[in-house]
Amino acid sequence: MASWWASRARQFRAHLRASVAPEERAALATWITPDQLALFDSMHVADRRHGLDVVVSLRAEGVTELDVLLAGLLHDAGKARTGVWPRVAYTLGARHGTWIWRGVSVIPGFHPALERLRTHAQSSAALAAAVGCSPRTVELIRHQEAPTDPEFGELLRLADEAN
Repeated sequence: MASWWASRARQFRAHLRASVAPEERAALATWITPDQLALFDSMHVADRRHGLDVVVSLRAEGVTELDVLLAGLLHDAGKARTGVWPRVAYTLGARHGTWIWRGVSVIPGFHPALERLRTHAQSSAALAAAVGCSPRTVELIRHQEAPTDPEFGELLRLADEAN
């Protein structure tokens, strides 16, 4: 239990401190399309940072396939610009029970934010498809929590959890 809380505290700090250096963003333009870059730019800065970190982890594992790297980069695009407090509530509800979600849903803005977080894999996949990502990238994103891709699904899930 302590390691779960420690990892959540690390994620909270990372969310608050998140940034993307101009050179990191510029480097993306060398391997993704302008539409994919626009989707990346539309993401919350914490999700952009997280996507970049997932890509670094995937590359460290030897992944070079563009489909997989794009999935790592854009897998949280559907979270939109959801703030930190709904994310905290969502994480606590996922761990300790949905009664937490019901309780915080009365706070203005929390209900739609929790719904975005709950459905983000589906909406992220749809956004990726809309900007021209391959069917494989779309499916990796859609099934990020319960991977179906036998080659890279679990690797993506682990890179996501580690970052």
